[in-house]
Amino acid sequence: MSTPRRRFLQHIASGSAAFLTTRIASGQAAPSRDITSPMPDPQEMQAAQRGGLYASLKDPLATQLPPDAFAQRFTYSPAPHADNQGRWTNALPLPLPRSEMAWAAAEGNRMHVIGGYGAGQVARAYHHVFDASRGEWLNAAPIPRGANHLGVAAADGVVYAFGGFVEQNRIAVPDCYAYVVTEDRWHVIHPLSRGSRGAISVVAGNGLIHAIGGRDTRSVDWHEAYDPRTDTWRTLAPIPGPRDHTAAVMLSGLLLVAGGRMDTFDFNTGMQVAYDPAADRWDERAPMPTPRSGHGGVVWRGKFFCMGGEGTRRVFGQNEAYNPGTDTWQSYAPMLTPRHGMAAAVLADGIHVAGGGPMNGGAYQSSVHEVFAD
Repeated sequence: MSTPRRRFLQHIASGSAAFLTTRIASGQAAPSRDITSPMPDPQEMQAAQRGGLYASLKDPLATQLPPDAFAQRFTYSPAPHADNQGRWTNALPLPLPRSEMAWAAAEGNRMHVIGGYGAGQVARAYHHVFDASRGEWLNAAPIPRGANHLGVAAADGVVYAFGGFVEQNRIAVPDCYAYVVTEDRWHVIHPLSRGSRGAISVVAGNGLIHAIGGRDTRSVDWHEAYDPRTDTWRTLAPIPGPRDHTAAVMLSGLLLVAGGRMDTFDFNTGMQVAYDPAADRWDERAPMPTPRSGHGGVVWRGKFFCMGGEGTRRVFGQNEAYNPGTDTWQSYAPMLTPRHGMAAAVLADGIHVAGGGPMNGGAYQSSVHEVFAD
C-alpha cells in the first residue's frame, strides 16, 4: 500500500483533526495552499472572463452566446405546481466560466467545484470553493489529475472524487482521490474496481461512498461502494438499466437516482429508482416528470430537487422536486438561466447552482451562479 493511501486510512481511523495535529507535531505536514485566500474581486473576475459570464471552448474571443442558445431553452414542466414556487436570485459568479465539472458540499457551509471544462481545455484540475458565510469564492488545492465528468461526494470532512474523462466526454479513467478539508490536500485512494468510467453518480451514505452507473464507451449499470475505513470496494446490486449523467441523493434511508441517459442525450429517461442498502435491492419510484440528463440533484427540506439538464436541442431550466412520503413530484420556479453539467449543492437554507453549459453539448461554458430559496 502506498504511503499517501496509508496516511489517508490513518486519517479516517483517527478523525481529521487528530490526524492533522499528529502530522504537524511530527513535522510531516506537507505545505498546503491557503484556502482562506479569496478569489479576485468581481471587477478582476470580469476582466479574466474577457468581459462576460460565458466562454466558448473553441473560440477564445467569444464572450456572447449565439442565438441558438436561447432557442434551446425549455422550462415547461408537466408536474403540478407547488403552492410556494420559491424564487431564484443571482449570486457571485464563478471565477471563470466552467462546465461538465463535479461538485460536493462539505461541512463549513462550503461548496467544492472540481475539474471540468474551462479556458479552452476539457480536463482542468480546478478546485474552486464557495464559502456561503463569507459570500466569496476561494482557491483550494487542485485535484491531482484534471478531468471532466468526475463523480464527487462529501462525508465527514472528506471530499471524494471518482473517475472522469480526460478528453471531451471520452477516454475514461479509474482514478480516485480523497480531499481532506482540514489539510487542503488530496490523497490517492484505491481506483474504481469495475473499471474506468465518467459521468458517475456518487453518493455518501451508511459509511460508504456509492458509485452508480456511468460510461466508458457505453453506459453501464454498475453499482459499487467504496469503504473509506479499509480503502476497498464492494460490488452491490446493479441499477435497473444502464445509465450515466443521472442525479442521485440519499434521502429517508434510501439512495434515489432520477433521470439520466443511455449513451447519449438522445436517449434520456425520467426513470427514478430507489436503492435499499439493508436489502441490497432497487425498486421503481414515480418517474421524474421531465426526462433529462446532466441535471443537478440535491436534498432540500425533505425533498429530492432536480434542476437543469440537457436533451436533443434542449437545455432545461425545470426545477422539480420529489416527495418520498407521497411518491409524487411537483414543479417549482424554473432556473433563471437554464444549464446542464453544473454544480448544485445546498448551503445554509438555499440551493446553489454554479457554472454549467448554457447550450447542449460542451461548446460553451458559464460562470453564472444562482440560488433558489423561499
